[in-house]
Amino acid sequence: MGCVVDVWLYGALARYGGDAARPSHANIKVQLPDGSTVADLLAHLGLPSEERGITFINGELSAMPGLQPDLGHLLHDGDRIGLFDLRSMWPFQYRHGAAMIPEMASVVHGREGMRHSYERGPGREAS
Repeated sequence: MGCVVDVWLYGALARYGGDAARPSHANIKVQLPDGSTVADLLAHLGLPSEERGITFINGELSAMPGLQPDLGHLLHDGDRIGLFDLRSMWPFQYRHGAAMIPEMASVVHGREGMRHSYERGPGREAS
């Protein structure tokens, strides 16, 4: 039967949207077989994983430049995937942290020195 995912391609990645490509974005519906992953979606689009920057699945952070633990993430019918190019900046609304898919949270919280969000500590000024 398969699943249909709602894919948004931003910036330079819009070119992978085919006829739906606009100068700044493309929005396409992609039908994939059941059991498909993010890697399968990228292969379907012909989009090399290293060309993408920040990625969201259903509003949850799933990848960032150089950190892409979502390739094996199972996609479901109706999922919404936002793929940003490498020049895209971190969205302002996530400045205090973003919800993450389990694969991303595991990697971020497991890396020493990597922080998802910062808190003001003793002797530090708020910015």
